[in-house]
Amino acid sequence: MARKKLKGKGPSFRSFNVFYVDGTISSNRRVDSSLLDVSFGDDLEDLVKSAILEQDRQIAERSGQSRGEIKSIKPA
Repeated sequence: MARKKLKGKGPSFRSFNVFYVDGTISSNRRVDSSLLDVSFGDDLEDLVKSAILEQDRQIAERSGQSRGEIKSIKPA
């Protein structure tokens, strides 16, 4: 009798909509849930913003165009 393959859990993400000062919107930006550990007393909003800023920095390195300043971040 063959065994069933166990489905491993893939990485879990949370999605956020990012609003920039210049009026542009970046929808459904995915942030790895492991980066959002609030057990050390960090504010969730600060953790999300730092993860999005790091993503923006990496995108700017590749494209040569930087993003504007973040106005607000809302859960998608």
